[in-house]
Amino acid sequence: MQTNTIEEINPSTGTIKTREKIFSIFFSYLFHPIFVPIYVAAFLLYIHPYAFAGFSDASKKITLFIIGLNLLLFPLLSVLLLKALGFIDSIFLKTQKDRIIPYIAIGIFFFWTYTVFKEQSNYPLVLTSYVFGIFLAASIALIANIYLKISMHAIGMSGWLTFFILMMYDLPLMMFWPVAFVLLITGLVCSARLITKSHQPIEIYLGIVIGAVAQLAAAYFVIGL
Repeated sequence: MQTNTIEEINPSTGTIKTREKIFSIFFSYLFHPIFVPIYVAAFLLYIHPYAFAGFSDASKKITLFIIGLNLLLFPLLSVLLLKALGFIDSIFLKTQKDRIIPYIAIGIFFFWTYTVFKEQSNYPLVLTSYVFGIFLAASIALIANIYLKISMHAIGMSGWLTFFILMMYDLPLMMFWPVAFVLLITGLVCSARLITKSHQPIEIYLGIVIGAVAQLAAAYFVIGL
């Protein structure tokens, strides 16, 4: 009787593990740090009531194009090129060694995008601050990568969450649900990275700290909060 019970439980356990793995992979890809700036920009452009007030629909599309080009396409192409040339072993950047050159490359693209927005006064400071924040996060992560394989997912989600929390300063009621949503997603994504054994807890925690500190420093430097 005891043997039969074990045999009945094992398949169920395997199913649960499979579901957990599918869940983890889904959230890891959907909220990969390379996509986060697009989500943030889309919120500012099309949901936030006055971040881009006065911008025409064409201007909003151009802004989203600039962000997609510099913060998504160019970094992605850089990683693919590095893999094709043999400088990295995997496009998934699973080792600290693989992350060195990509960190430098995306840092350059992030700083260039920050400069573009900073030099054009028509762009809202909140966008400039966010982009500067992800540049700072990438720079700190490059240094931290010497010692630990810090979770880029945790950095990206923490930066997103901290940025939204800072925006509550002006619109606390409007930003309550966006902050709650991103907080939930941050927990799910960080849990997913642990479930897939992609990171140790300390690498998740440090990623959260880096993302938050970078956005706070950027807000202080750019906006003066």
